Amino acid sequence: MRDTAAKIVAVFIGLFVLYTSAAGPFESLVQRALFLAQVMTLAALMYPLAPGSALRPLGIIVDLALVAMTWVACGYIALNYDDIMNALPWATGRDLLMTAGLVLAILEMGRRVVGLIFPALVVIGLAYALLGHYIPGQLGHSQFDPYFVTETLFLGDLGIWGSLLSIASTVIAAFVLFGAFLLHTGGGETFMDLAMRLGGRSPGGAAKTATIASGLFGMVSGSAVANVATTGNFTIPLMKRLSYPAPFAAAVEAVASTGGQLAPPIMGAAAFVMAEILGVSYVTIMIGAILPALLFYLSVFITVHVVSVQRGLRIVDDETIPRWGAILRWRRILPVVAALGGLFVGILTGRSVQTAAFFGIAALFVAFMIAAIGASRPKDMLRQMLSALDDAGRGLVIIGILLAGAQILVAMINLTGIGVTLSSLIVTLAGNSVVLVAIIVGLICLVIGMGLPTTAAYVLVAAVLAPALTSVGVAPLAAHMFVFYFATISVITPPVCVAVFVAAGIAQTNWLPAAREAVRLGAMTYVVPFMILIYPGMIGQGGPLAIAEALVSGLVLVVAIPCLLGKMPLTGQRMLDIVIYLIAIATALLPYPAASAVAVLILLATRQLSRRFQPLVAKPKYSQE
Repeated sequence: MRDTAAKIVAVFIGLFVLYTSAAGPFESLVQRALFLAQVMTLAALMYPLAPGSALRPLGIIVDLALVAMTWVACGYIALNYDDIMNALPWATGRDLLMTAGLVLAILEMGRRVVGLIFPALVVIGLAYALLGHYIPGQLGHSQFDPYFVTETLFLGDLGIWGSLLSIASTVIAAFVLFGAFLLHTGGGETFMDLAMRLGGRSPGGAAKTATIASGLFGMVSGSAVANVATTGNFTIPLMKRLSYPAPFAAAVEAVASTGGQLAPPIMGAAAFVMAEILGVSYVTIMIGAILPALLFYLSVFITVHVVSVQRGLRIVDDETIPRWGAILRWRRILPVVAALGGLFVGILTGRSVQTAAFFGIAALFVAFMIAAIGASRPKDMLRQMLSALDDAGRGLVIIGILLAGAQILVAMINLTGIGVTLSSLIVTLAGNSVVLVAIIVGLICLVIGMGLPTTAAYVLVAAVLAPALTSVGVAPLAAHMFVFYFATISVITPPVCVAVFVAAGIAQTNWLPAAREAVRLGAMTYVVPFMILIYPGMIGQGGPLAIAEALVSGLVLVVAIPCLLGKMPLTGQRMLDIVIYLIAIATALLPYPAASAVAVLILLATRQLSRRFQPLVAKPKYSQE
């Protein structure tokens, strides 16, 4: 009964998103209120209180109460949006009760959906807003009474109904729906087969297949954990079947899936939030992410290759690898090409991002209908469409609740000014040094992001830490890309590395050795944010010469870091190899035009000399395993 109700609500959310993507969203507060009410209802159905226990009857009462409070509060906003936006009403006792009920519902659903850490942070933010005036010194603030906090949170578009919920209910929702339709109309199988064909025949073929497949899936889904759960159930057993170490298999999947949030065209939800915060188009964010994402996946691919060669990991059996003819059949490839083509046509013709997503969905639907003629029954096609709507609706539960909670936290940070205060303290501590500020901010981002979904982590660090970078002269886009990267890679950084936990569970191995492997595989990702600060060309700024300089330096690091960590012989002497790799890495990070060229010469000259004098070089004194 509950599962059926959840499916109905999820499909209805999908249709709501499809309609508002095509016809345009409702009035701002109406769109956000209706979206939140639907998402909260679905959350109560998907994550019921005390399921299967003797306390379930009480849980049903609590769930109904939370849903009722949500609909009352959201309904009030939808019906009175005009007065709220134009008359700016004072908060009354009734408003106070509705705000408290809605916030309580969001916190409880957030606890069920993502765990206790994030709701606890929101509670701390609310407590600080109401009680922070008792704190002496710089960390204190002026007193705000509950009615003023209610006006901020509930009776306007700066609190719960702010920009984060706006972007969730429009742009992010449209792209989640786009991804669901693409995967449910055969795109998922096509991506997997393509990855198998491209990577399966070389050393470590199964690991390279996982890297390519997770990257392709991630470019559509934009969620590391969901990506691990989707592709990992195929790639991890494949790697284990070929006798790859289980921790290595889990790490490959976790790292490759994490990169999907960094890879255009459809990055994680945090990228859309970034565009909203910076007030730029998503295309700007997407262009800025192309080179870093390319370097990330190249580094993972090369690291996998180095480790595979050193360990003698097997290729994928020929019987398992699909033929090109099967992959490129027009019935399979047409919906994928049409979907991506429609998306890019919408973007290039200047349409809104959610309208561009609708163009992609519409083109996909037409192509799917054409491809299905004579191959699928109408009943089966309808089932696939409903499954896509269902998956999209369910996928929006976490995003909607997270961003509603994050909007509460951001509103309290802005109200109290604690973000500016903390940024000033960081800059003072670092003595206005860009390098020290960046290191401190990066470390704090990793700590804050542990245990949090990427979007929530980014929102928090963007509000508190990005201003510290901009205050020492870093460009806003570079500052936000810096904290975005560190918030993203927190999911593979011990001790709380959620993506690794999921992958290790699938691989049936201990998470700690998997986390060590993940840090090695994703080592380049810890360097990319600093390259963004050093080289403006990394994010598409500064002109063609700056982009070329960033690319060359990045390629040096992409080769040197995996070879260093993978113990790839260069001269045959381990310590000498380490020194040469470190010199090349340090040179590539110097902010001078000639530095990247010198780094390339160091590696090429060393490699050439080692080959020329190979007969004179003693046998390597370190293991290549």
